[in-house]
Amino acid sequence: MKYWMVKSEPGSYSWDDFVGKNEDIWDGVRNYQARNFLREMQLGDLVFFYHSGKEKAIVGIAEVSQEQFPEPGNEDWTAVKLKVKRTLKNPISLAEIKAEDRLSSLPMLKQSRLSVLPVGKEEFDILLKMGS
Repeated sequence: MKYWMVKSEPGSYSWDDFVGKNEDIWDGVRNYQARNFLREMQLGDLVFFYHSGKEKAIVGIAEVSQEQFPEPGNEDWTAVKLKVKRTLKNPISLAEIKAEDRLSSLPMLKQSRLSVLPVGKEEFDILLKMGS
């Protein structure tokens, strides 16, 4: 199993929007590196949902429910399907993430503009504990 993070501006598509659908296609990724990460996602992988913009916090966990497929309407790009797993009891702010030394190598801190990023198992466990 692998672990990931997807980012979304809550004004465009929030965790609450996602929860309302329970399962949805994750598409619209227009960066080649982020697209390649989508292509690596496998059924059952866990995915942190991060609100970018003003909020800057991990707010929930999703699960990959369908592996990569051509994006509907634009087959040059890739999409996956994600399903809601659970809302975090305590959203994890970017400030909290930066303050935790054990998360200093987290790709989101080094490649902040990517909307899809890998998360290591150790980092995933630390973040999960922070959000509980």
